[in-house]
Order: sequence, then C-alpha cells, then structure tokens
Amino acid sequence: MNIEVRDRSEAPVVALLPTAIADCDIHHSPKDLKRIYPYLERRWQQHIAEYGLIPRQAYQAGPAYAKGQPDASRRDAWPPSGGRPGSDLAFMAEHHLDPNNIELGVLNMIRPHPGAFPNLDLSAAVCRALNEWQIAEWTQKDRRLKASILVPYEDGPAAVSEIERCAGHPDFVQVLLLTRTVEPMGQRRYWPIYEAAASASLPVGVHAFGFGGSPPSGGGWPSYYIEDMVGHAQSAQNALTSMVIEGIFERLANFRLVLIETGFAWLPALCWRLDNIWAKLKSETPHLKRPPSEYIRDRVWLTTQPMEEPEVRKHLFDIVDWIGWDKLLFASDYPHWDYDEPARALPLAIDPAQRTKLFIGNAKAVYRI
Repeated sequence: MNIEVRDRSEAPVVALLPTAIADCDIHHSPKDLKRIYPYLERRWQQHIAEYGLIPRQAYQAGPAYAKGQPDASRRDAWPPSGGRPGSDLAFMAEHHLDPNNIELGVLNMIRPHPGAFPNLDLSAAVCRALNEWQIAEWTQKDRRLKASILVPYEDGPAAVSEIERCAGHPDFVQVLLLTRTVEPMGQRRYWPIYEAAASASLPVGVHAFGFGGSPPSGGGWPSYYIEDMVGHAQSAQNALTSMVIEGIFERLANFRLVLIETGFAWLPALCWRLDNIWAKLKSETPHLKRPPSEYIRDRVWLTTQPMEEPEVRKHLFDIVDWIGWDKLLFASDYPHWDYDEPARALPLAIDPAQRTKLFIGNAKAVYRI
C-alpha cells in the first residue's frame, strides 16, 4: 500500500498505535559503502575501489527499471542528514520506530546483499563486514532491533562458516537469502546452509529480489517494472516448491522458513496444486512422507507486506484463515514506496487475539524472542 507523504516536522513523536508491534521487514543500509570499511580487510577495500561491486545480472548497477531508482523509497524517507533511506538510525527511529510503536524490528539488508556476488571471496568478505557493521552500528545502539545474518549463499562452505560465526550472538535472529538464486533453492548446493541454520535453531528468511544471473521470468527480461514486481511472488513460489519437493523439510526436522515481501494470497492455490499433482506422482519423490501442504503448514511463515487488498475485503480473511493466523508476520517494508503503514495495513477489524498474533506474537514465536 503506497501512502501519501505527510509533514511530521512539527508533530511530537508519539506512538500512533496503542499496542506494541513487531515489524519483520525493515531495510537499512550504509550511507555509503565506506561506512563498512572499518570491518573490511584492506585488500577488499582496494578491490572495491578499483573494480566495484558487480552483481550477478546483465546490468552493471541496480534494478533495470526506473521506479526501482533511487532505492525504491518513499519520498519522505530520505534522512535530513543525507544518505540513502534507511541509512540513518536516529531518523528511522523518529520517522518509523517511535510513531508506530515498534517493539521489535527485524533488519533485512538487501541493498547491498552481497550473497550472490560472482566473486565468491568478495561475497564472503562483504557479508562478514556487513554483519559486524549491523551489530556495532544498529542493534547495539537500539535494542528494539535485531539483524539477519548475511551469507554468501552461492558458496555453501563459506555460508556455513559465517552462520557458525554469528549464530551465538543474541542480536541475530535469522539467516537471510534472496529468492533469485543461481539454481532452484532446494538444490543440494544450498543444503549445507539449511543444515547450519537448523543446527543453530535459526529460521532461514528468504526475501524477494536478488540476482541469480537469469531474467526474473522464464522467457527473458520483462518490458515493465510491474512485471518485475509481480515476479517477486512467482520467484517465491518457485523457491518454496523446490525446497519442499527436494525434501528439505523432510530431512531437517528443525528447519523453519520465513518468506519475506513476497505476498501471501498465492499460498493456498499453490498448496492445492502441489497436493493434487503429488498424489498422482508421489512415486517420483519417495523421500516425501507427507503431502507438500503439510510441510508448508507446519514450518513456513510469511510476512504480510505487500498486503493483499481484494475488492471484497472479507476474502482476505478467508485466505488468512486457510494459511493460519499463526503463520503471518506483520511487516512494513520501511522505507520503500509500497510501505504498509501499521495503522492502515489491515482493511478489516480483527479480534484482539488475532491482532496480537499478527502484530507481535507470531514474530516472537518464530524468532524465539
């Protein structure tokens, strides 16, 4: 939901919502990349200065679509002190955390998320530096915030090493990957990452976007930004299907998955289709002991942003009833242009127990806070 820009410059900072909220998708970033240099070896500082950060895509920098620039952000989210939206902790607190009564904020770094850099050594080095930077500059300075572990997810052993290095820190609550990987996410090259996360009792968060080196559609690069945006849900469906059918949930009893910023209304139809086809073809996947939907119902959570807004609003409740009120985590997607304001995100009133689950209870359960 995109909202109008408001001038809050003269307004006192007071919470607009009476109940505390867990926001499970907040985007932060360095004001400029040199801010992470104190946590990065000099050889990599020199490498970045000379060669830059090359994404695994056909374009040399950033999204290919104009609306994605600059930083796909709200016009009122640019810090007065300068820098990118999400780069100023004090401004974020004043602009979002305080007025929206955020008790728990989960930070998801996607610009940059170095996990898919073609240079795997650079990928590992920048992930490590950003993880150190997140703790020193964000979570230790505002105790409401928790961070996601960035890993070089196209390099399994290096990713495992970073998970094991960070897992004991109480400020990290999940391992973060992006949906558009080099291969489908259930492929065996990614299994060590899931095993390490499960061993550390950390969920794996899979956020929309990323660059896997291929177009976001099966037929090539789309013409319009809207196609790229709609494609986020498609890439999440592909990732989830691959992980279920390849047997990740069957193999790893402690594995938990959070799908972030991919929508959620598509889930019932995907589950119905998976179950229907699996019933006819189950001999192909003898490693699956239950229908696909049962694995999904047990151990998959989804964030609410972008919030579905059907014309008949009660249909939203039908969808959530099927998914389960305990499987959705509120997320604002701050500071992006399609941000969901907590006070306006739900189109219908819900009972207090459901509201508590959706806005904070489910997040504390899945992240074990």
